[in-house]
Amino acid sequence: MGNGFQIIITDLKDHLFGSLDTSFAGAVLFGVQVDWHIIVDVLLVAVIVFLLFQKSYHPEKRPLTPKEIDELCEEWIPEPLHPPITKEMEYEPPVLESAAGPRTIVSGKEVINLASANYLGLTGNEKITEACNASIKKYGVGTSGPRGFYGTMDVHLDCEARISKFLGTQDSIMYSYGLLTTASTIAAFCKRGDLIIADEGVHWGIQNGLLLSRSTVKNFKHNDMGALEETLEEVFLQDKRVKKVLNRRFIVVESIYQNSGQMAPLDKIMKLKEKYKFRVLIDESNSFGVLGKTGRGITEHYGIPVEKVDIITASMGYALATIGGFCTGSAKVADHQILAGASYVYSASQPPYTATAAIAAIDVLEASPHLLLTLQKNVKLLREGLLQIPGLKVSSDLLSPLVFLQLEQSSGSFKNDLFTLQEVADRMLEDESIMLAVPRRSLQDNCKLPAGIRLTVSAAHTESDLLQVIQSLKKVCEFVLTKKN
Repeated sequence: MGNGFQIIITDLKDHLFGSLDTSFAGAVLFGVQVDWHIIVDVLLVAVIVFLLFQKSYHPEKRPLTPKEIDELCEEWIPEPLHPPITKEMEYEPPVLESAAGPRTIVSGKEVINLASANYLGLTGNEKITEACNASIKKYGVGTSGPRGFYGTMDVHLDCEARISKFLGTQDSIMYSYGLLTTASTIAAFCKRGDLIIADEGVHWGIQNGLLLSRSTVKNFKHNDMGALEETLEEVFLQDKRVKKVLNRRFIVVESIYQNSGQMAPLDKIMKLKEKYKFRVLIDESNSFGVLGKTGRGITEHYGIPVEKVDIITASMGYALATIGGFCTGSAKVADHQILAGASYVYSASQPPYTATAAIAAIDVLEASPHLLLTLQKNVKLLREGLLQIPGLKVSSDLLSPLVFLQLEQSSGSFKNDLFTLQEVADRMLEDESIMLAVPRRSLQDNCKLPAGIRLTVSAAHTESDLLQVIQSLKKVCEFVLTKKN
C-alpha cells in the first residue's frame, strides 16, 4: 500500500507543479515559507484518514415477499443438462441381428461386415463355443463381485497364466472392460508430478488414463519419432537447468493406432527410451494376435525381447473375440494393480465363460498359424484394391488389419469430412449391403487426427467378399464425392 500511495502522491505533484517554476511552488504561512508539496501531502493524508474511518454503507436487509419469490422462480431458466441436439447426435448406428462374423444380418438382410474387429475370424468358432458352453454349465454367467471380493474364480487365474505363458512375461492381470484397461493401468502407476509423453493420436481410453493420472502430459506429433525425440530432449535440457525431484516418466503409445491404423516404430522408441531413461507403456489391442510370426504382437514383429517393454496392455475384444482386457509385464507390475487398479478393484470381474473363451482362442491361435497368413493376405488384397478409389487415400500401415481411408482433399473441418464419409458408409450399407465404420469422437476426445472410414479386415473374409467391397466402394465414391465437388 505504501508504494501505491507514494505513486499517487508523485502523480499529483507532477500534475500540479510539473509545469511551474520552482520559485513559485510555495507560500508564506504564519511568516514561514512552506512548500506546496508538503501542503498537498498533508491534505491527501487527511482525506484518506477521513475515508478510512467512514462507516461502510449497508443496505437494509428485507426478506422477499412470497410474490417476489414467485416472480423470480417464473423468470429463472435452468441450465440445460446437455448441449443442443445436433444432426451428428441424431445418428443411429446399424443394429446387428446375428453374430458379428464376416457376414451378419442388419435390418433383416445379410451384409458383408467390415466394421467388427474380428481379426482372426474366431467369432462363432466351434471349439471356443464348446468351451464357453461347458464354462456356463459349471460357473453360470456372472461372478457377482469384484476380483478382490470373492469375484475371483480359478478360470480367471488360468487365463492370466495362459496369457503370460503365450507372451513370455512374468505375470498378467485381467480387467473386465477392454477400453478401461489402459486407462486404469496408467492411473495406477502415474500420479501428480509424474511426466507422460504421449502420441497425440492415442484413443480415448488412453486419454482418459492420462487425465485420471493427473500427471504432466506432453503430446508429440502422431507417430513422428523426430517430434518425440525433440520433446524428450527438451525435457532433458530442462532437467539440467532446474534440479527437480525424481519422478516417474513414461512414453505412452499404441502398437497399431485405433484412430489411424498406423504402426508405432517400436525399435526407434526403445532406443529413445534407453537414451533418455524413460519407461514405455504400449497398448497392443490391435496387434495382439495379429503381428509377428505367431501373433505375439509388436515385440515379436520387431524382434525385441518382451521384457524390454515395461508395461503392455491389450483388449481381448479384437483378435480373441471375447471381452475384457489384460495388462502384462513383470510380477511387480501385475501385483501393484491388485490394489491400485481402480477398474480391477471396483468393477465386477469378467463372466467366467469369457475368460474361458480367451484361453480357448489362444489355443486356437497357437494351433492354427495359417490364420495369421490368411489375415495378412486379405489385408494386402483389400489395401491394394483401395489405392485406386477416387477421392480417397489409404493412410494405414501395410500390415494393419485396420485399413483407413481419408479424403484426398479435406474441407478443413472434421465435422464436414465426417458427414461426407458417413454418407459413403450409409450408401454402402443401403445400396451395396456392405457395412463399414466411420469412427466418431465424443466431446471429450482430444484426438486431432483427420476423419476416416475404417475397414476392419478378418481372416474369415473370402476373396470374393473383398473384391466386391473394392468394386462397390469405387462406384459409391464416384457418385458421392463427385456430387460434393
